[in-house]
Amino acid sequence: MYESTVELAENKLLVLYVIKSIKIPISNKQITEIILQNGFINYFTLQQYISELASSKFIQYSDRNDKKLLLITDKGEKVLSLFKDRLATSKTDIIDNYIKDQIENIKKELTLTATYTVDENNNFIVNLRAIENDSLLIDLKLNVASNKQAIHLCNKWKSNSSEIYNKIMQLLITS
Repeated sequence: MYESTVELAENKLLVLYVIKSIKIPISNKQITEIILQNGFINYFTLQQYISELASSKFIQYSDRNDKKLLLITDKGEKVLSLFKDRLATSKTDIIDNYIKDQIENIKKELTLTATYTVDENNNFIVNLRAIENDSLLIDLKLNVASNKQAIHLCNKWKSNSSEIYNKIMQLLITS
């Protein structure tokens, strides 16, 4: 029993460490990817820890740019600072390196959205958005004929939004 209690505490501290280390609010999907890709905690246990940490007010959800994002609270930061030495250096090093390598992708995922819905006439409405420093850069809604086109536009936006945004701005400014 003692060993599992220690493991529970360390895993929750690890979740707090990831959220604090990333230095920006993070989605549940992103923290899940970080933890799972590094093999620290299984999915279901992680979701339970996130729920318990939120219930205990160590982390909280914040609605930003139509996304629910996680951030560490003052209470969570205090607990982490008191017990951080219980985390294995090997784990914190892995997290630090992962964040360093992936921070641009994480930021991009938080600032870009590409979604589509079907309206009452079976048209596909694609919504492409870009946000920078909490300011909306573009919010573009397009009506397309097929699911395939909607998926293609969303994928293209996610992979090449800067170029698309710049072309749109250039067309609008120079015309």
